[in-house]
Amino acid sequence: MDRSTNNMYFIITAQPKYHGYIHAGRICHIAESRYTLELSKESLTKLPVICMGSYTDTKLDVSDMDHVSAEEAGLLLALEDDSERLKWFRERETLRTALSLTTNTPVTVDEGKQKLRGIIRFIGRLSEPKYLDPLSGVFFGIELQGPDKGKGHTDGTFRSRTFFRCKKDCGIFAPFSRVRPVVPSSLTSSAHQPTLQAQTDKLSIGDRVTYFVDEKCSHGTVVDLNGNNEHQMVRISTDTDENGQAGDEVEVPLDCVFKGEVLPAETEKMDVDTPVVEPDANYGGLGVNSMVEVDFAAGKSYGTIRWIGYLPGRDEITAGVELEDNSGVSDGTFKGVRFFNCPPGRAIFLKLLTCHPDSRFQSESTNHREKTPKNEVPESETEHCTGRIETVAPISTEEVSQVLIGRMKGIQGHCNSCYMDAALFSLFSCSSVLDSILFKSTKPQDAPIQKTLLRDIVNPLRSKGFVEGRHIMKLRQQLEKHGYSHSFTTDEKDPEEFLIVIMHHILALEPLLKLSAGGKVQESYCYQIFLDQNHNLVLPTVQQLLEHSFHSAGLKLAEVPSCLILQMPRFGKKFKMFDKIIPSLELDITDLLSEGPQQCMMCGDLAHEECTDCFKDPIFSQTGFKLFCKKCSFQVHSNPQRQSHRPTILEIPEGFFEHGTPHVLARDKLELFAVLCIETSHYVSFIKYGPKSQDWIFFDSMADRQGERDGFNIPEVQACPEVGMYLEMSPAELANQVPRDMKGVAKRLFCDAYMYLYQSSSMCLYR
Repeated sequence: MDRSTNNMYFIITAQPKYHGYIHAGRICHIAESRYTLELSKESLTKLPVICMGSYTDTKLDVSDMDHVSAEEAGLLLALEDDSERLKWFRERETLRTALSLTTNTPVTVDEGKQKLRGIIRFIGRLSEPKYLDPLSGVFFGIELQGPDKGKGHTDGTFRSRTFFRCKKDCGIFAPFSRVRPVVPSSLTSSAHQPTLQAQTDKLSIGDRVTYFVDEKCSHGTVVDLNGNNEHQMVRISTDTDENGQAGDEVEVPLDCVFKGEVLPAETEKMDVDTPVVEPDANYGGLGVNSMVEVDFAAGKSYGTIRWIGYLPGRDEITAGVELEDNSGVSDGTFKGVRFFNCPPGRAIFLKLLTCHPDSRFQSESTNHREKTPKNEVPESETEHCTGRIETVAPISTEEVSQVLIGRMKGIQGHCNSCYMDAALFSLFSCSSVLDSILFKSTKPQDAPIQKTLLRDIVNPLRSKGFVEGRHIMKLRQQLEKHGYSHSFTTDEKDPEEFLIVIMHHILALEPLLKLSAGGKVQESYCYQIFLDQNHNLVLPTVQQLLEHSFHSAGLKLAEVPSCLILQMPRFGKKFKMFDKIIPSLELDITDLLSEGPQQCMMCGDLAHEECTDCFKDPIFSQTGFKLFCKKCSFQVHSNPQRQSHRPTILEIPEGFFEHGTPHVLARDKLELFAVLCIETSHYVSFIKYGPKSQDWIFFDSMADRQGERDGFNIPEVQACPEVGMYLEMSPAELANQVPRDMKGVAKRLFCDAYMYLYQSSSMCLYR
């Protein structure tokens, strides 16, 4: 996904003076950290913003710009012309309406001079951001309906990439300016509409309903409810179609459905695709001939799975179930195609996830104990006895090879989940620095997310070394249900976006990072490294990048962080500022602290002055702030080349006496414990799990795959001791290493680093 959460966005509303090449309607952005710094200045008349398509900032008058959210910027960027973009920005109601649209919403789309009817099947980007831009345009993918089928220009594919599935020429990709939500005409003038709405709010799977499609009234049984409360869709298994065939299926907006049977049935014929059948498949312990139970509105129904696979127009795995009673809708056929045989009225097709093992033939306690290792207390018992779920300690250095190394180890990836897999594995596999979020008190509505994180992800990862993909999907569904993003279960995202949602919005964790700038303290969870254009770094260490970023932004640390999450300087996922970055196994943050005693860089005595002008002086090392005692400062600045420098006086902590002070002061350091890397939009992670130079492991949640569309990903954790060999090289030796010739996976650590994770072994004990 994008890094939009790290930026503030603006649209230029008036032609900037002295910048004729920049037109009104252009979208521009500025890093949030830099924007906050600009706000701290006495008067703010201009902002140094970066226009989309550019990589240098331009100072523009604040009065010539209006702020837009990242979501609004994405919608506006789908419009190519600046003047058109400005026009639709001023149509605020249209923009607000577009922001509220979700998948499965009935809409009309302007195509030429026609208004075509359809249903939104996709909302998102069709391509990666260009060059250095942090985001790109957001489009709506619409599947045309009824008489407008065949008037489109796609089957849901754009430039060989499939975003949704529909029949040939039945899909359209359009910007928000051409899309409008509609109210079904069959209900707009109905005097009974309020009654219909009140009743459909209570729909459940298994309810008998009457529904309206293209002015026609039909009957059927509810088999699924999709979407949110505002734009809910009802999937209905129909009684018969116009040819008298049973087992058809339609998806209808909630507003078009009435609970109960009140009118004669009449349905629209639907096209039939050849299904993909999985007769021998087994998913989560369920397969063909498994005895299952399904929760319907009237109570539980029991039956046997006769078929598993993909039905036409569905992306999820479906089960064909033969029920024991006549609460079904067909005899094993769907859209006129037979999948299995059973008596009429006994068959129903449901999401496989809605089927559960038949509880009448199971002993839950017995089955649970059989799956629990001998020395492990079942979680249900632990929770019952203590009133809370106990945590499992992080995997120790000695246990890594036994618990973690191998195929089907780590976290199993599924459907663009690599950003979440890599982040969770990095934070919790071998470190406890953020374990506090697993137990801190939280709001009742957020407790299920915390419980899923601890019970279904962290504990299994640490005790068994493996987390099934379905548990990550469960977490993603919970986040999506909370409304933080409509695409958590489908789209690519960035790790920091996920981490901020979890730490800030869900679990309300105290910000990890407190920055001091101009006497004011700013709080954050991650720090994005930015460098000014005049830096002279070629093969930097993380230590150098952090120091240069703090220097250029005028920042200091207000306190030692327990966990420091650093985002490397990149522009989007593709453009890297440096070919290689050298990991710093330790970050010395002593000179970055706003308070506390500092050492003179020359003699090691207590420092009294800091010189920002000396920071980039080539005579000094590229590492470390330039701090001096009074004597050394006088000598350094006696040089004619440095007489114009203006050192600043450091604050000495009250009660700290210079006489008797040890020659070497204690230094505050953070240790590296994980690195997230990205290549071609795929995230992986490296873990530094022990004190030895070769104590490194590499994790990829989608290292391999079994099967194709209906298969599953195979995660893998492998030892990578070769990383230690490269870290022991001199910068000159490392610079000469050709990335493609580097051993093992080392190239990915040095060349593709996206995020570094550091921890304080002392501070994490108190937070």
